[in-house]
Amino acid sequence: MRPLLLRLHFYAGVLIAPLLLVAAASGLLYALSYQAEKVVYRHELTVPAGERTVPLGEQVEAARAAHPDIPVTAVWPSPEPGATTRVLMADPTLAEGVSLAVFVDPYTGEVRGDLPSYGSSGALPLRTWLARLHVDLHLGEPGRNYSEMAASWMWVVALGGLALWIGRRRTARRSLAVPERGLTGRRRTLSWHGTVGLWTVAGLVVLSATGLTWSRYAGENIDAVRSQLGGATPAVSAALDGAAPAGGGHEGHGDGHGAAAATGPDIGIDRAVAAAEAAGVTGGPIAVTLPAEGQAYVVKQTDTAFPVHLDSVAVDPADGRITDELRFGDYPLLAKLTRLGIDAHMGVLFGLPNQLALAALMTGLILLILWGYRMWWQRGPVKGRASGPGRPVRRGAWRRLPAPLLLPLTAVAALTGWFVPMLGLSLLAFLLVDIAVGALARRRGRPAAG
Repeated sequence: MRPLLLRLHFYAGVLIAPLLLVAAASGLLYALSYQAEKVVYRHELTVPAGERTVPLGEQVEAARAAHPDIPVTAVWPSPEPGATTRVLMADPTLAEGVSLAVFVDPYTGEVRGDLPSYGSSGALPLRTWLARLHVDLHLGEPGRNYSEMAASWMWVVALGGLALWIGRRRTARRSLAVPERGLTGRRRTLSWHGTVGLWTVAGLVVLSATGLTWSRYAGENIDAVRSQLGGATPAVSAALDGAAPAGGGHEGHGDGHGAAAATGPDIGIDRAVAAAEAAGVTGGPIAVTLPAEGQAYVVKQTDTAFPVHLDSVAVDPADGRITDELRFGDYPLLAKLTRLGIDAHMGVLFGLPNQLALAALMTGLILLILWGYRMWWQRGPVKGRASGPGRPVRRGAWRRLPAPLLLPLTAVAALTGWFVPMLGLSLLAFLLVDIAVGALARRRGRPAAG
């Protein structure tokens, strides 16, 4: 297996590494964007802490007064002393999934400013721009192919490299996890490449797996498997008795664009939050979705720091009655693991330590890629050249595998390639090009160099 793994690791490293390098660099910037956001938007996000806050209803009215023609869809009350309240409004001039966030001083009711807010994470323009750079290079749907290709191959490269490193002959076990001293040239580069790869492999595999859940093609297959296994993420129902469930959005309330405001009796947002607190939705930050016609208030915990607090309830706006509730403890196990994995990928599961760990992991991946290319160069130039990178591992490694191993391996590769289409298609393309180059070399009457 070693020659086959060497060849696969080499080709994947050389050809896919540029995509991984872009993903790692943009991912590093995204991991640092959480702290950068606090600095860039400190006027909107922070205020001097006071002794008493004004009612949420008054804070919402202050936002409405600043933008009287835009409907309010949700409110994120101040999560901690010195933080502003975020009132989300359905601005029709913004793109789908983007709300206008109006920041209100919870102690004075003063509007501090407004910014576009992206999705349920509430990313502001800086983090949103870096997120799109990481996901699709700001190229839209075609750009998503780059990130899916990178995520599809990262676990293959990481696990293949781990197998090669562990299987390598060494005189001291310590050299498995610590770079050896006294080495020079390619051996020194390999020592650093292997040991850093050993320490980062688990994180890279987790990032690859969670990244694929967002992907276009593999993500559809993952969602289908999750649904079949009963692992879909549940949502509290905002529909009141006799009302049709709202469509098109998370938790049944849409994204706020074009939502019709409720016209019946309304207890107000302050009493709705109090009813949710009485039902156990307490502690940490919360998000309140205002009711549309025939819908209830939805009050949800948004504390993703481990241990997470993501309980949610629906509150009847007419009388404050709890019409539905959902506890994070009632999520299916697969839905919990998916939630934790995605939050870790985004850097919010453990807060700042999570973001620092992601930054370190992306730095490690960048170094691994650079060391990989350096080793390719240090192998020495192909015969007949004065300089340049070395030759790859020779062809024909798969032909030396016994049939009892080759057949199951081929089946597993085919199944994996079908489930992760970007991996399967690119692997097939590699094989076809490799076969064509080998055939051309034989026709010229010389051995194929690879």
